[in-house]
This record gives sequence, C-alpha cells and structure tokens, in this order.
Amino acid sequence: MHNFRELEVWKKAIELTTVYYKISKNFPKDEIFGLTSQSRRSLVSISSNIAEGAGRDTNKQFVQFLSVALASSFEFETQLLVSKNLEYVDFDSYTLIFNELRHIQNMLIKLINKYKS
Repeated sequence: MHNFRELEVWKKAIELTTVYYKISKNFPKDEIFGLTSQSRRSLVSISSNIAEGAGRDTNKQFVQFLSVALASSFEFETQLLVSKNLEYVDFDSYTLIFNELRHIQNMLIKLINKYKS
C-alpha cells in the first residue's frame, strides 16, 4: 500500500482541481449539468483514483487505478479544450491549466512505468 497524501502527483491533482473549480464557477448557468459538471467529475476522478489505487494491496492494482486516473486526465483535457473553444476559459487560464495537466499526465506515466514491472 502507498500513502496517497505523500504522492506529489496526488497533491498536484488536488491543486489543479481547486483552481479549475474556481474558474468553472463562471461558466454559463445552462452548462451546470453539462460541461461544468462533466469536466469537474473527470478532474476529480484523477486524484480520487490515485487515492483509491494507493489503498490497494498490490502494485498491479495500484497501476490499474493510476491508468484510470490517466484516462480521466485525457477526458478532462478534451473538455478543457471545448471550454476554451466556447470561450468559457480564457487563453491564459487554459494555458496554465493545460500545462499543469500535462505535468500531471507525465507524472502518472512515470509512476505507472515504475510499478508496472
């Protein structure tokens, strides 16, 4: 088992989720059950799956949950792009979030590769 609170990637995912929640509060009200909700859920799923996987008994199980977290990050990346294209997220915020998301994705890939064998 791993202590998820000590994992830098989990901390980064929590930070990004907090930033995005603040930004997405300004999305149009008619998106509350659409893009706002879906993007928030996929983003929360990243840190949640890291934490859940850390509580599993084997590295194989941990890797499985890290892979789900990575997939959720790609889902969120798509929703972030749509949000930018619809001008719900300005370019500077998009760039900041996207760069941090890519960093998290790279950290997840490295962690997956570390525990895969």
